[in-house]
Amino acid sequence: MIKFRYICLTVATAAIVTLSACNSTPTAENPAAPAVNSTPQATEAVSQNNHSGHGGKKININTAILSELDKFEAKLGIPALSNKIQASRPYAKPEDLVAKKVITQEQFDQIKDQVTIEEIVLTGEAKDVDYMTKLGLMKGHLFVAQELLDQNQPKQAEPHIGHPVEEIYVDVEEQLTERKVKEFKTSLVSLQDLVKSNPKDAKVKTDFTASVQAVDGAIAALPEDQRSKPGFVLQVINGLLDAANSEYGAAIADGKVAAAIEYQDSRGFVIYANDLYKGVSSQVSKDNPEAHKAIETSMAELIKVWPAAIPPAKLVKTPEEVTKLVKTIEENSQKVIAKTNTQAKQ
Repeated sequence: MIKFRYICLTVATAAIVTLSACNSTPTAENPAAPAVNSTPQATEAVSQNNHSGHGGKKININTAILSELDKFEAKLGIPALSNKIQASRPYAKPEDLVAKKVITQEQFDQIKDQVTIEEIVLTGEAKDVDYMTKLGLMKGHLFVAQELLDQNQPKQAEPHIGHPVEEIYVDVEEQLTERKVKEFKTSLVSLQDLVKSNPKDAKVKTDFTASVQAVDGAIAALPEDQRSKPGFVLQVINGLLDAANSEYGAAIADGKVAAAIEYQDSRGFVIYANDLYKGVSSQVSKDNPEAHKAIETSMAELIKVWPAAIPPAKLVKTPEEVTKLVKTIEENSQKVIAKTNTQAKQ
């Protein structure tokens, strides 16, 4: 699966499909149904569904990025399934997964309620959450890359520098233009090339810092008061944890870490999600102490799953245990979000 991670997905430019994204790959022409413009009410419903990471959320097999498709891989236990789905695009209907022999009918029956080819255009707050979540995924990748560079592991660090530009940038490029954010794809590409060719060059450090600052600058395009609202931040956290959960599930096979890149991806996402929560924890604790306690406790347990950037020989927690912690955080986040929305309407 790892050797495919450097190929980029083509995401429909008119639609932001998911909150959880890690990888993206160019595809053939997309035959999916035309995007549907959401009303504010519909957008809010889509947003809540996306952020939960559980329940009835469907995944567009024509445009979903690999971390989303990893949900199918983890559920069915089929190695590199996400890459097989991507390689067999486009799909005229969900059942084409079987017709194209990507999976069997029996396997399709297990996931058919989660499969779609329909597009949804996010607007308003849902669009902003998606934007910051994608940039948060970039931050997670770069965090892990920095750790690996510090440990003199440039070969392991390089793909994590490449992921933001090869796999995520295309998902936010249109929004970056809309928000008048200066282009930084070129900087990321140059940094990746430098790490590949001469990782000991002193310029790596300065270019790396500049790349991180560029992502921070893109995040800062959102209003500061929005970025500090617990309800907004918790939605971003849910998106990051959903991606981390998918990546961790795809990384584990036979009770051990079989794919280091996916393990490292999930580590970076969880660390950034934890950093974001620290910024709003005092306010959440004041307004909803019970939810705060549950989130804080589960987050502390979640952080322990990734003791270092280099995978441990023995798992700290199983994918099922990680999913349970993520679900606890998301459920309690929704309580805070719901209370915030209620107060805003009063």
